[in-house]
Amino acid sequence: MNTLGRIAILIGAGVVQAAGLAQAQQQSTSTFTVAGHSGNARVIQKDGHSFVEVEGLARVTGGTLGFQGSQIVLTLPAPPRPTVSAPAAAPPEKTGFSHDFLRAGIEAMSEIREWRAALENAVKTSNSVTDSWVSPIRRASETSIATAASTASTDSDRKAVPLLQNQLNNMRQLSDRLVDMRRSMTFMPTDLLDNDPLDQRILACAQGLAAIAVPGGQFEDVSACH
Repeated sequence: MNTLGRIAILIGAGVVQAAGLAQAQQQSTSTFTVAGHSGNARVIQKDGHSFVEVEGLARVTGGTLGFQGSQIVLTLPAPPRPTVSAPAAAPPEKTGFSHDFLRAGIEAMSEIREWRAALENAVKTSNSVTDSWVSPIRRASETSIATAASTASTDSDRKAVPLLQNQLNNMRQLSDRLVDMRRSMTFMPTDLLDNDPLDQRILACAQGLAAIAVPGGQFEDVSACH
């Protein structure tokens, strides 16, 4: 029997007669319970068969009774629709610089600062600036910048990555220029980098990035890094 539809319970003349007083001595009673519903209905045992009191069944199930000729129709209520849980709201994205990015970014800028200091010292002391000497320093800086970029997780982090990469590119340009100059001349003036525009831009970029590199700080553009 489908509990979601309409259940027709036929009450025939023979059943009505079986429930009469003349047969009362042959009957016994018990109760009927529907799982998931409160209350119970009376059950009459007759000749090995069970007959449920329809009024009690309607009361237990919350149904309604109707009469169609010799039929009693029990209409059950529609089952409740399953509750669909709303998807959990995505946590708000963290703002400001993340701890991991700041740590990696500061380390990357330290590598570039050491690269610049080594070049400046070599020029001022008239030491050779060769590609074999510069290469390990350049690779260390490139690795540090790549590491910093891989840790970017907030909007501020991602906006700062291009500035770090620009600083790296400027250092490559300055370093390559000095290596090329050393190949073409036997002597470089010790004041070669004094007031050099590219060197000054690298210095200004480093100072600007250091100013905004604070825990939880928001990204601010640094024009010298472009």
